[in-house]
Amino acid sequence: MSIALIDYGAGNLHSVHNALKAAGASDIDVTANPAAVLRADRVVLPGVGAFGACASGLRGIAGMVEALDRRVRSDGVPFLGVCVGMQLMADTGEELGVHRGLGWIPGTVRAIRPAPGIRVPHMGWNDVIPVADHPLIERGEAYFLHSFAFEGEHVLATTEHGGTVTAAIGRDNLAGVQFHPEKSQRYGIALMERFLAWRP
Repeated sequence: MSIALIDYGAGNLHSVHNALKAAGASDIDVTANPAAVLRADRVVLPGVGAFGACASGLRGIAGMVEALDRRVRSDGVPFLGVCVGMQLMADTGEELGVHRGLGWIPGTVRAIRPAPGIRVPHMGWNDVIPVADHPLIERGEAYFLHSFAFEGEHVLATTEHGGTVTAAIGRDNLAGVQFHPEKSQRYGIALMERFLAWRP
């Protein structure tokens, strides 16, 4: 089973690669080659940083968005977005302007609104609370680090940080997590194991 781990200059590749290996993956292609995406049995889109910069980086690779659309949306291979990789599944992001996402899950990524006594960014361990049945998402504690959060449809799990914040989204063969499974120790590795076994 081959996994395309997309390299578009948006960080956390090494740690996500190690988490996939720890979960039992052996054929991981860290790649910026659209042809490799078209051959992959699973696709993982990582990401750290600003939404607009990540969206520009992804679109800056000729043919990459088209390859993702074909392999993930048309062919239906399992897809996992991590942190900003999850946010890019939305229609738009409002970090440092309004930027177009992949448009796979209806929604917008907006700034977390500060509440009394609540710091932004949301950083550290927090509960993942499933709100819909999904084979990848289980209740537990995961590591978060973000100042912007998804608001929209197909929410699979939430967390609490001065209010309800989206922790995971997904539908069909698409799943995304706002937290960092690669920093979430056993909980994160177990999620990666479920992703490797997932047959949507």
